[in-house]
Amino acid sequence: MIETKARDEDVMRAALGLARRGLGNTAPNPAVGCILVKDHLVIGRGWTQPGGRPHAEAMALAQAGEAARGATAYVTLEPCAHQGQTPPCAERLVAAGVVRVVSAITDPDTRVAGRGHKILTNAGVEVVENVLRDEAWVANLGFFKRITQDRPQFTLKLATSQDGRIPARGSQGQDKWITSPEARLRGHLLRAQHDAVLFGIGTVLDDDPEYSCRLKGLEDQSPVRVVLDSQLKLPPHCKLLDSLDASPLWVVCMGNANPARIQALEKQGVTVLKAPQTQTGRPDVTWVAGELAGRGLNRVLIEAGPAIVSAFLEADLVDEIYWFRAEKKLGGSGMPAFHDFLLEKLALAPQAVLQAGPDSLEIYHLGA
Repeated sequence: MIETKARDEDVMRAALGLARRGLGNTAPNPAVGCILVKDHLVIGRGWTQPGGRPHAEAMALAQAGEAARGATAYVTLEPCAHQGQTPPCAERLVAAGVVRVVSAITDPDTRVAGRGHKILTNAGVEVVENVLRDEAWVANLGFFKRITQDRPQFTLKLATSQDGRIPARGSQGQDKWITSPEARLRGHLLRAQHDAVLFGIGTVLDDDPEYSCRLKGLEDQSPVRVVLDSQLKLPPHCKLLDSLDASPLWVVCMGNANPARIQALEKQGVTVLKAPQTQTGRPDVTWVAGELAGRGLNRVLIEAGPAIVSAFLEADLVDEIYWFRAEKKLGGSGMPAFHDFLLEKLALAPQAVLQAGPDSLEIYHLGA
């Protein structure tokens, strides 16, 4: 029994590694991994493909072919039980002759929520549940948050000096770069692993960024760009609009923004989201979170200035922080990366500290 448990965990850990390959590319579906094992040999592997299908189980079964009969399937999420654009994966596993299914976690989607396991059990398939459940929860946190809390997972990316500061607004040329090229490449990888990147109009006006993924080989995994632009100050000629063919652009404005400007942006192919009026005159971040979840986003990366960063932290919407710290200090020549009153909120030990060239990368989990 102990040996079987250890083997199940080892294979599930590998399946979770496969699942993570889909992060940022499967929304609104979860990123799932599946491994088929027979006679202690792996006969099929799969993970959710871009756009959310084919599903992981379908990919693994196609690779295994007839050898799947009599096999054990390790799946990082309960196999689906509903008919969508593809048949239910639970029924596919039964039809393929799989005799044992080991799953990491139950799918909270009401269309599944135990039904997939029941289909398997009713067909005589042995089902083992909750193998590495905690790891599976973290791996698909964005999907689970969207289904159960009507909001995506938010990852905050910070790039600061050693003393937690960023260049003052208006910095030009090399002065605006704090971290190393290696750290910036890791930042692009984060973009590829998220469904969307969120930022403010101030950054656009200062830097005219494109917010794409420029890692070689991952250029087609650029996320949806979401800009908070209350009164539609987005310049008519900017990199965001010039690159609409490469990645969608969503603009969040207030409901009283200029109707003609809204119409012009929509004609260009921009999605305009009109937020309800607030006392601050800026979109409420809780409303933004719900709106993004309603549009199927599981994982959103925040790359923004102090005001937006502070708003999401204050609203308890940040789930993870990836904090790149450069070797140098800025002192009085820089500005805080977020409001001082939030410093105590981040007074916790990072779960991991990695190297990114000469810089450090601190990873924080603020709770599931």
